[in-house]
Amino acid sequence: MTTLSERGDLSRAARSFLRTESGSAVLLLAAAVIALLWANLSSSYEAFWHTPLSISLDGFGLTEDLRHWVNDGLMVLFFFSVGLEISREMTIGELRGARAVAAPTLAAIGGLTVPAALYLLFNAGGPAAGAWGIAISTDTAVLLGVLALVGPRCPDQLRIFLLALSIVDDIGAVLAIAVFYTKHVDLVALLLAVVLFAALVGLRFVNFWRTPIYALIGVIMWFAVLRSGVHPSVVGVALGLLVNAYAPQPRDIARVQVLARSLVIDPTPTRALAAQAAVTEAVSPNERLQLRLQPWSSYVIVPLFVLANAGIVFDSQTIAAALRSPITWGVVAGLVVGKPIGVSAGTWLALKTGIGRVPDTLRWGQLIGGAALSGIGFTVALFITELALDDPALQNQAKIGIVTGSVLAALSGWMIFRVLGERGGQCSPSGLPVLPPRPWRPPA
Repeated sequence: MTTLSERGDLSRAARSFLRTESGSAVLLLAAAVIALLWANLSSSYEAFWHTPLSISLDGFGLTEDLRHWVNDGLMVLFFFSVGLEISREMTIGELRGARAVAAPTLAAIGGLTVPAALYLLFNAGGPAAGAWGIAISTDTAVLLGVLALVGPRCPDQLRIFLLALSIVDDIGAVLAIAVFYTKHVDLVALLLAVVLFAALVGLRFVNFWRTPIYALIGVIMWFAVLRSGVHPSVVGVALGLLVNAYAPQPRDIARVQVLARSLVIDPTPTRALAAQAAVTEAVSPNERLQLRLQPWSSYVIVPLFVLANAGIVFDSQTIAAALRSPITWGVVAGLVVGKPIGVSAGTWLALKTGIGRVPDTLRWGQLIGGAALSGIGFTVALFITELALDDPALQNQAKIGIVTGSVLAALSGWMIFRVLGERGGQCSPSGLPVLPPRPWRPPA
């Protein structure tokens, strides 16, 4: 049985996700520019983001600075959106079926391991050896936005392949955060979080869907995980994976039609509520939440996170330290060299062994160009930088590596598409007749 990806069609949900993520790349890049200008033109940047903010209720509360509220609070909603997307794509989207998921999964695994290995070649035994996670992540929003600029005629199947790869990449990054970047664990708080998660699983098992109940349990679970020492991003992904995703069923659509006709004949409040409930039930909770949350995540939360974390001071001392830093060069090597090698090797292995496949419309030039673009790491890379490194000087060196590596990855992808653009029809319209030589006018 072929999947949507194999037939060359795209799901409505996937198209919506691509439009939102691609559009948000502009805001994300604008936020990065504003953060850089703010940090370099004014001393108020760090002072502002270190402003404490407290939330308390009857002596019980939490105090964090603004940056931590963004990183540990708002970014949970971003990871919740990631969890929703993973659940939907593996249930009704482009990742269902073993062969559909094998190629992007192996490509993502290669794109996670090779950059980490290259980073460690530069930093093994050094003070920042544990920060290898900075070099492994792919920023979906910027990747798709840059692809729209440098490969506007690439087929949608390449975008879907890169989206699937990015989802698996996100899973790997979240696991790395949970396992390797948790320093101290409060077992009592962690046990409470596990019990709450089990309660949510039980509610899903009995098909109980009440958003306020889920939200209340989720907030308590977030607080417990935060107290436990495990980063609360795990809560976001876990909650997203629990939200049910299913394709609209013909019987549900038929029920909507019946109740809608009933409402037209006799427009009473009772019939209106029944029709509204039928319409709501026809669409999965996953997709309803994605519709509401994705714009906030893409257009507000992620740009705000970049604004709070991308402020690098580019003075002569910082630049000189970065040029000598194995952290900077390890991140650059991981993103610019490790990512395309790992992604290409993983894709080749899936195709060579036959355990996976990609749509027949894709060519190796397109896949290699996309692999180069997957070296664009920004959001999660900055996120892991804050977790893995405590020294502000080392953080600046890593951030310079992230910015430099991401720019070079975008340029290398553009060059690959440019060089291969006229060879074998890479990223050019397919199925169109070849135009005859000029002049293109009727004979006199």
